[in-house]
Amino acid sequence: MNRAEKQTEIDTLKSGLDKSEILIVTHNTGMTVAQVTELRKGLRAQGARYKVTKNTLAKIAVKGTKYESVSDLLTGPTGLSTTNEEPLVVAKTVHEYAKKFNGKLVILGGYFGDMKLDAAGVERLAKLPTLNEIRGTLVGLIQAPAAQLARLAQAYATKGSEDQAA
Repeated sequence: MNRAEKQTEIDTLKSGLDKSEILIVTHNTGMTVAQVTELRKGLRAQGARYKVTKNTLAKIAVKGTKYESVSDLLTGPTGLSTTNEEPLVVAKTVHEYAKKFNGKLVILGGYFGDMKLDAAGVERLAKLPTLNEIRGTLVGLIQAPAAQLARLAQAYATKGSEDQAA
């Protein structure tokens, strides 16, 4: 890789990080190409990205960004997961694949909001409900009283027509 290609890679990484809400750093030791491809497809389906890059280039790219504190995690075979959409989906997806690949994908930590996360922090984040899950719960809570009222009205109407028939 020549100097111009390295600079292009750094610029691409930096622009991706600037747009991202979350960054999760993983080690991908022993993963096959098929497994990495499966992980990428799973993240891409959620609007996220997974990038394996040279650590030196990644350290240069995070310098001067809000993700600068994760540069100590950038050692070994590192992969970076980012998104500019729903951040919790990335944590959930990476956590699922880490369990699925049985130690071949190891979560090192990350950065979300204004917090640096360790591996346990990313796992806790992965267990939180996503925005869509919260919306679904709220819609269910809002609809429940109306549905219950409709069932009561139906039962009363049915009872009234049974009384008239008798």
